[in-house]
Formats: sequence, structure tokens, C-alpha cells
Amino acid sequence: QVQLVESGGGLVQAGGSLRLSCAASGRTFSSAAMGWFRQAPEKEREIVAAISRSGGSTYYVGSVKGRFTISRDNAKNTVYLQMNSLKPEDTAVYYCAAALLYSGFPPQEYDYWGQGTQVTVSS
Repeated sequence: QVQLVESGGGLVQAGGSLRLSCAASGRTFSSAAMGWFRQAPEKEREIVAAISRSGGSTYYVGSVKGRFTISRDNAKNTVYLQMNSLKPEDTAVYYCAAALLYSGFPPQEYDYWGQGTQVTVSS
């Protein structure tokens, strides 16, 4: 069992930055690929970024490449999402997720999800 708790969301002006954190409980964190997803009102959830177990591989959706950075600290059981140059279209609830069993990267399915943290970017 893995429990995920996101933090770091808030209200920021366009062009600003936020860093999201996702703290994981359990001893399996270092065995899990981690992903950040977002869901805006009336839109489907989309993957934003993913990071492999070791942190050696990362994935970003095209709209955030060059602006967002995903990282992890396995000693702290925490994954981060540094978001720079934020745009109003980045406004969404952001979720972190863990994939314990996967064969390809980024994983297509995730086993555990956090409750989400709201990010609002004003223009």
C-alpha cells in the first residue's frame, strides 16, 4: 500500500513558478515510477510528467517541455514538480501517482493516486 500526499499548489501570476511535492508513505517508493497528472475543469486528466524508479528517465507532455522539471528524492520518499513560466492554461488540479508494476516507460497505468492540489495561474 502506498499513500501519496501532494502539496505546494496555490495561486500564482502568469510567468511565475511553483514547486509541487508529493510525499509517499511505504517502503515501495523507490520501486515505483512516479507521475504527475493534471485535470482542468471540463477536461480529461492528462499526464504532465513521469520519472522512472531511479530517476534516470523522465517524460514530459509537449506543452510543458522546457518549463516543468520532475525529480525525485528516494531517501525522502518524495517526488517534485518544478513549474516555471506558468501560463493560465496550466490551471488545474495536479495529482501525483505511483506505478509499481510496469514494463514500458512512461507507464500506461498507475496503481496509487494522491488527492490532488489546486494550481491556479492568473493572467
